[in-house]
Amino acid sequence: MTGESDLRKLLGGMSPRLNPGRYVFTTAGAEVPTGVTPVVTVAEEEGLTLVIRQDEADAAGLAYDYVAGWITLRVHSALEAVGLTAAFARELADAGLSCNVVAGLRHDHLFVPYESAARAVAVLEDLARRSA
Repeated sequence: MTGESDLRKLLGGMSPRLNPGRYVFTTAGAEVPTGVTPVVTVAEEEGLTLVIRQDEADAAGLAYDYVAGWITLRVHSALEAVGLTAAFARELADAGLSCNVVAGLRHDHLFVPYESAARAVAVLEDLARRSA
């Protein structure tokens, strides 16, 4: 279950995958509304932040401002690995792309502007090629 921690291997093996759909960040008070299946939840003082499909937010009447594409880095990264987030965030920033990162136990998940998601994948694939 131990993930990779060597930065060069992490970058070279990122294998970014754009998940289908449009995703939004919203809040729903203290509980997840019925009919909503979040891909991410974060408990904050102000309420529960949810990252959900845009169509679910619309159906539940939840407000949002930011519509994102969801990219999964398929390399199994160790939680204690150093530099992966900084490296891909710098590449995306240099390309003028915002990126919101969520670390899962095995993979990193990036939420980028929906209209630029394919370009973000291309930037990440280029970084992976240069790092392999």
